[in-house]
Amino acid sequence: MFDRQKKGDRAVLVMPHARGEGDSARRADEFTELVRSAGAEVLAGIAARVDVPNPRFYIGSGKADEVAEAVAALDADLVLVDHELTPVQERNLEKHLKVRVVDRAGLILDIFAQRARSHEGKLEVELAQLKHIATRLVRGWTHLDAQRGGAIGNRGPGETQLETDRRLLNERVKILGKRLEKVQVQRTQQRRARLRNTVPRVALVGYTNAGKSTLFNALTTGEVYAADQLFATLDPTVRKIDGLSCGPAVLADTVGFIRELPHDLVAAFRATLAEAREADLLLHVSDAADEERDVLHRVVNQVLEEIDAGDVPQLQVMNKIDLADVEPRIDRDADGRPYRVWLSAHSGAGVPLLLQALGELLGGDRVRSSLHLPLTAGRLHARLRASGAIAHETVDEHGWRLQIDAPRSVLAPLGADATDAGLLRELLA
Repeated sequence: MFDRQKKGDRAVLVMPHARGEGDSARRADEFTELVRSAGAEVLAGIAARVDVPNPRFYIGSGKADEVAEAVAALDADLVLVDHELTPVQERNLEKHLKVRVVDRAGLILDIFAQRARSHEGKLEVELAQLKHIATRLVRGWTHLDAQRGGAIGNRGPGETQLETDRRLLNERVKILGKRLEKVQVQRTQQRRARLRNTVPRVALVGYTNAGKSTLFNALTTGEVYAADQLFATLDPTVRKIDGLSCGPAVLADTVGFIRELPHDLVAAFRATLAEAREADLLLHVSDAADEERDVLHRVVNQVLEEIDAGDVPQLQVMNKIDLADVEPRIDRDADGRPYRVWLSAHSGAGVPLLLQALGELLGGDRVRSSLHLPLTAGRLHARLRASGAIAHETVDEHGWRLQIDAPRSVLAPLGADATDAGLLRELLA
């Protein structure tokens, strides 16, 4: 046997791919960058064609022998597999290779654990890791089958170590869940405060390392950490944007997306992803110099669909044009509305064009007008106040005189019945 808990950073990479998979080279480069982002030293990369997964190893037994030879020759202490493994496959590979084996999901979770800085982010990562580990407790370690009992105080049916570990893990999951609920209530209250202030909400989304944090710093006074590495920032950061023709807005920087993001991680990072789900507009940032930008664009949209943000309006931002030899510009649709902006967040070229496009999109669908409500319209008045649509109001014996400032999408659902709809009809015309 070997010491499974040994911490190693000398890694051999195993990169499975199916026959005819067109982006296998890109995936290999991306996985190598993921490994380096985790702090491991890459000793070798071994491609493995997998048309039908091997139930025992996932990769074929011959390829497993090849990996074992490389591990022994290079004195590696870690094997990283660019695919999600079942607990049994992971354990079988460890027995065969005599080193620790970590699959793609475990690697991404490890990177997130290193990068999380906020209290909330650390809780979310730990929760995701525990859910991932829970599946590995089943048939994971032979010593977990040992029964307690036989000594004074331990007689009786006893409890296996596996059962003990599973019980303790479940208790920890419950504790983390309760803590996260409290933090998320606080986040929700902050988002509601922004709604009451009727400030448009914009969220940056995009494939990891597309330059979102650099663009965030260019648009705001924030100093979010930005680096040329995967998952440079994890925790959501919200800052105010000034200089827009529609007035101020708030901008949220979210975690970068990637292929096959672990489901436990998507479920755990509710707070970060809620910034995208509840935004009025998404800035979908892509690397203009990346030949596979269209493929990565679709990957991000798939993740947005998973978190119920697929219907949020988007403005495409083609970043890094200084590397693609493209001039800054705004692309418009047949109605003249901006749908894509080309810029370089690093040099600042085209950033004013993005501010212009944001002002048009956020202000064009905003209602700024006066509204008179009779005293009998108390229910509608309460709804307008709760939605944050009232910028100023006075009241006299004739009713409320309101100054409305809110997105049309906020006002339209408030006319729940014919009376309220009639009062709002002129305002929304």
